[in-house]
Amino acid sequence: MIQIQNLSMDYGGGSVFTDLNLDLHTGTMVGLIGPNGAGKSTLLALLMRLIWPISGTIRMLDRPLASYRPRALARLMTLVPQDMQVGFAFRVEEIVAMGRNPHLGRFQAPSLRDLDIIRIAMEQTGVDAFARRTIDTLSGGERQRAIIARAIAQETPVVLLDEVTANLDLCHQLEVLALARELAHGGRLIIAAIHDLTLASRFCDRLVLLAECGIRAEGAPRAVLTEDNLDRFFGVEAHIEEAPVGGGLNITPLLQRNKNGDGVSSRRMV
Repeated sequence: MIQIQNLSMDYGGGSVFTDLNLDLHTGTMVGLIGPNGAGKSTLLALLMRLIWPISGTIRMLDRPLASYRPRALARLMTLVPQDMQVGFAFRVEEIVAMGRNPHLGRFQAPSLRDLDIIRIAMEQTGVDAFARRTIDTLSGGERQRAIIARAIAQETPVVLLDEVTANLDLCHQLEVLALARELAHGGRLIIAAIHDLTLASRFCDRLVLLAECGIRAEGAPRAVLTEDNLDRFFGVEAHIEEAPVGGGLNITPLLQRNKNGDGVSSRRMV
C-alpha cells in the first residue's frame, strides 16, 4: 500500500531521520514507537503531506504520493491527530458526517448509504449517545472519539492515528485500539504512533522502532520489544513477560538511566 524510500527529514539543521526505508501493507496494524523526538508524528505528517521531506520518496499504490490531488488523497488516507481543534460549535453528528465529504460531489446531499455509514461509525465509537451535543461541550476524550468516528466514516484504506489514546480513559483506550485492530484485519492499513508499549504489544501486528535518526528495529512486537532495545533506545531497564491474559506483553520499567547511559539514577519508575 505504501512504500517509503530513502526518506530524510530535518528541522532547522537537526535530522529527524535519514534514508528511512519502509514498506507498509493493508490488513495490518503497525505501531510506531520510540522516544520523544524520534519522528513518529513527523512521519505521519509526511504521509499526510502536511510537511514535505528533504529528500526521498513516498509511494502509495505504486504511485508517487505527491501526484495525488487532495480530494483523491482524502479518499485513500485520513489522520486522527493527538488533539484536533474545531473552530465552530458543530454537533457531533455533523463532525462525523464530514468524513463523507471526499465521497460526495459539491452540494451533493448524503445518500441513505452515507447516513448508514455515519450511524455505524458513531455506534462503533460510542458517540451516538451524545450525537446532538456540540463539540465544544465535550470532554477531551469524548471529542477524540468523535474525531475517530469521523475517520471511520471516511472509509479510507489507510488510517493514521497519532497518540489517539492520550486523552482517553482505560476502557475507551482498549475499545479504540480493539476497533483499530478490527479495521486492520478487515483489510485496512492502520498506522498508529503510540507511547504505551504494553498496549502496542497487545494490539499491533507489527512495530517500527524509530530512534537515532532511523529505524532501529521492526517486526513482531516480541522481536522489537526486548530488554536490550528498551535499555538502549528508551534509557530504562525493564522487566518483560508474556501477558497471562489478552495477549501481548507486560512491560514494567524499573530504573531510569542517566543521560550518559553510564549509570542508574536512584529514582524508581512507576
